[in-house]
Amino acid sequence: MPQAVRTTSLPAGEQVPVLGQGTWHMGESARARQSEAAALRAGLDLGLSLIDTAEMYASGGAEEVVGGAGAGRRDEAFIVSKVMPGNASRRGTVSACEKSLKRLNTDRIDLYLLHWPGPSPIAETVDAFTTLKRAGKIRHWGVSNFDVGEMEEVVDLPDGKDVTTNQVMYNLRRRGIEFDLIPWCERRRIPIMAYSPLDQGKLLRSRELEGVAARHKAMPVQVALAWLLLQEGVMVIPKAGSEAHVRENHGALAVRLDARDLAELDRAFPPPAKKKPLAST
Repeated sequence: MPQAVRTTSLPAGEQVPVLGQGTWHMGESARARQSEAAALRAGLDLGLSLIDTAEMYASGGAEEVVGGAGAGRRDEAFIVSKVMPGNASRRGTVSACEKSLKRLNTDRIDLYLLHWPGPSPIAETVDAFTTLKRAGKIRHWGVSNFDVGEMEEVVDLPDGKDVTTNQVMYNLRRRGIEFDLIPWCERRRIPIMAYSPLDQGKLLRSRELEGVAARHKAMPVQVALAWLLLQEGVMVIPKAGSEAHVRENHGALAVRLDARDLAELDRAFPPPAKKKPLAST
C-alpha cells in the first residue's frame, strides 16, 4: 500500500496534496514526451495529484504533456498552470487561459497563477482571473514569485482576498522567505507552493544531507523533500521525468526527520537572519 499523501487546505477550504509533480523542462523533446506522460500517470497512481505546469514551459509543450497524461483521468488531477507577465493584461490573460485549456485538453484549470510580476497592472490580471473564475474556466487563482510588498498590493484589491497561493523558490539552500514572506502568508492562511525544492540538483551534493539520509536509509533527495514537507502550509512540486524518479520523490513521505536531523540541517543551511531578495534561479 503506497504511503498516503498528506494534504493542506487552500483558503477556500479545498484539500490539496502537499507533494505534487512539477513539469519545468518537460515537453522540450518529442522523444521524451511519452516517458514524461508515463511519469505523471505514475504519480497520479501514487496520489501525487497536484500537477504544476505553465504556458512558458517548452512554449506550451509541458501543458501538452500534462494533457496527454491526464487523458481519461482529469478528475484525479489538480492542475496548476501560469500566465506569462507579457500576456497578463485583462484581455491577454483570458486569451492565454483559453490556449492553455486547449493544450491541457480540459475545460478548466484548477489553479491559475501569474508567473511573476510584470508590466501589466496586477489589478487588470486579477480582474481577468475573476472573469475566468466566474466563467468556470479556472477554479482558483494565485501568484508566483511575489514578495511581501507585491502580495500586499494583491490583497488590497477588491478581489484580492481570493488569492490562493504564492509559488516561490524554496529549499534548504534558499530559505530567505522564512524571514518575512512565510510569516506574512501564514497570518493570512495563504499556502506557499515551493518550486525547485532540490535547488536544481545543487542540494544533492551536500555531505550533510548525505549523512542524514544514511541514518534514515534514505536518499538525499528524499531528505530534502521531507524537510520541506515538515513546513506547515507548504506544497512541494519536484519534477520527475521518469517513473523511477516519481517513486523516489514519493518515498520522501516515509522519512521522519527528528530533532537531531533538523539541528544538523540548520547548521548546514542556516535560516535567514535578515531580509533577502526573493530567489528565483
